[in-house]
Amino acid sequence: MDSETVLLELPYPPTVNTYWRSIGRGRVIISAKGRDYRNAVCEYVIAENSRHHAGRLRIVIRAFMPDRRQRDLDNIPKAVLDALESAGVFENDNQIDDLRIIRMGVEPPGRIDVEITESEGGWDELGDST
Repeated sequence: MDSETVLLELPYPPTVNTYWRSIGRGRVIISAKGRDYRNAVCEYVIAENSRHHAGRLRIVIRAFMPDRRQRDLDNIPKAVLDALESAGVFENDNQIDDLRIIRMGVEPPGRIDVEITESEGGWDELGDST
């Protein structure tokens, strides 16, 4: 099936440790830093007039680190995907069949490029649209 790819250039997300805050009794909320990040992503999506994706998705995240400190790639996607879902780019992250995170270095510093490809038919085990 035919697929469409969209590229979004987002700010670097806050760390997982600062994105959420425990408020007691097992309750967790998004922190002020997390809300600020979500708002920045929402503003960008509105300014870019990015469309809503309803089908099955492949997402590639290219992470341009903010500095040379060691960072775990697996800490990046949760805040990014949460913000994109909140911005209405897709309905739910359970639409994602293929998720890749690539470390790109520090130039340009502190940026996340997100490539979203949609296919109505979904994806096979090789990542090709069906």
